[in-house]
Amino acid sequence: MSKLFFKGRIETRQNHVLAGYNVNRDVKAGTEESPIAVMVQTEARKAEVEALAAENTIFVTVTVDADKEENTIELDTLLNKPKTMTFEKTPNRNDPCSCGSGKKYKKCCA
Repeated sequence: MSKLFFKGRIETRQNHVLAGYNVNRDVKAGTEESPIAVMVQTEARKAEVEALAAENTIFVTVTVDADKEENTIELDTLLNKPKTMTFEKTPNRNDPCSCGSGKKYKKCCA
């Protein structure tokens, strides 16, 4: 018998293999394949939104309807993506302290 023999129900194993995180997404929002739908109330606002989308290379379909409320939520989320935060590395115990006292980190600020 093989070392790689699966013990258990085979249909459970197949379901487990099919599930998982999909890193190869089909289409991103804001590309040519999937433009963002934006609703505005005036032609002037339409020109403003199109200029903003062109500046950030986002594909947008803008519809003008004075009766309906303005809907730019998807565009706002793409424009205001959170930035990646980086933190300074904390010093090791035996490194000199960053406060400038000249002591080791473990004796000063640890």
